[in-house]
Amino acid sequence: MNPILLSILLVPAVEIYLLIKIGSQIGAITTILLIFTTAIVGIYYAKYEGLNTLKSGFAELSKNKPPTYEMISGAAIAFAALLLIIPGFATDVLGFLLIFPISRRFFFSILSKKFTHKQPNENNFIDGDYEDIENDDDRKI
Repeated sequence: MNPILLSILLVPAVEIYLLIKIGSQIGAITTILLIFTTAIVGIYYAKYEGLNTLKSGFAELSKNKPPTYEMISGAAIAFAALLLIIPGFATDVLGFLLIFPISRRFFFSILSKKFTHKQPNENNFIDGDYEDIENDDDRKI
């Protein structure tokens, strides 16, 4: 099954299950207040981290270095803010993990290991010589 379709089906089911379980333990009003609190605090912190990432990106540009980590980090912070807006506890936990720089670096290190290709140690070069030949007898097109 397609992983995107699977996540579209599973994420709301997990969120509803967690909302029912937690709501039955702490009460409906407390659960709703907790959802709004995590959204407000998360969006505020996402704004703070986003501005820090933007400053770091400009610092890298002033050093004539490409801000690749900052661009990926900014996209992760935007995705985390989206996860924090969605009501639910599982998306809030994942959103907070993506916002904090320590856990974000951990996720990036795991993903970079998955997507980097190891270069073989041997060089695949073909060594050869060439000679320029200039003949008047060559056909000219």
